[in-house]
Amino acid sequence: MTEINALVDSGDWQKDFERRLSSWLLAAGLGDAATRRTVEETRGRLGDWTVAGITDAGTRVGYVAVSVEDENGVPTGRIGDLRVEADQAGRGYEEAARDWAEEWCAERGAAQVDIRITEPVGALFDGYGVRGQLRARRIGSPPEPVDGVTARPMTPAEYPEWLAAEKLAYVDDIVRSGAKSPEEAARKSDDDFAKLIPEGLATPATTLLVLEAAGEPIGTGWLKHGHLPGATYGYSLHIDERYRGKGYGRAAMVAGEQATLAAGDSVLMFTVWGGNEVAMNLYTSVGYRIVEEYRSTGLPRSAA
Repeated sequence: MTEINALVDSGDWQKDFERRLSSWLLAAGLGDAATRRTVEETRGRLGDWTVAGITDAGTRVGYVAVSVEDENGVPTGRIGDLRVEADQAGRGYEEAARDWAEEWCAERGAAQVDIRITEPVGALFDGYGVRGQLRARRIGSPPEPVDGVTARPMTPAEYPEWLAAEKLAYVDDIVRSGAKSPEEAARKSDDDFAKLIPEGLATPATTLLVLEAAGEPIGTGWLKHGHLPGATYGYSLHIDERYRGKGYGRAAMVAGEQATLAAGDSVLMFTVWGGNEVAMNLYTSVGYRIVEEYRSTGLPRSAA
């Protein structure tokens, strides 16, 4: 009989969880320093998690970690980890732990449960909608520029229109992913941009680019260097709609990679929102691996 009970001492689980997380991040392309930073940041949140052991006839077969957090006044469930020993996989323990986690969160007022997937989990969370992916690639050598496409610094005259368009696109991405309502997404957009780019073009460790082809602007780029040690985060590499379908998406990636190397970083990272299959396919085709995937579902979840 499968039993799931909260642990008094979760030290063994934490060591295993941090080991697995480190291995996955390194395999995805992050360097040692960036991996350590990510694990340390995650460790700082573990105190809010409830860790339960999964047992069968008194034998420990795995763990599940859960929490309920306040998100803009709304209780939101989190599944922080779900791990079944390899020799016990496929016996229904994973499904039992997932169902227990959903019930645990619902009992504490959560109408939604989220999960951050950092390891392959098969079909266990196929019923959860994909809200976003963090992708990364280690850049081994300077990429070859795409013929006819150049990148230059954005000018002060171009900045206001770019900012308005980026904030609107960010809202659209959040809403399309299903993560928030339009009103909530607009508030998040205002708050995030105020924090991320407080000094506009003069914001430290920030590159704002305009991409051109045949002398015409075709897109823009926004990168934050040193987001993690040795890693640049690409907030946006955007090709204007009328120029899409001409191979310029790859040109934007090349511009981002060149800027990353120029800033002294060796890894470029992006978030791609759920529902944007075109971007997901582009990132996959040019070697960007999934570092983390974010999924969520409403509670109670339909058995279908």
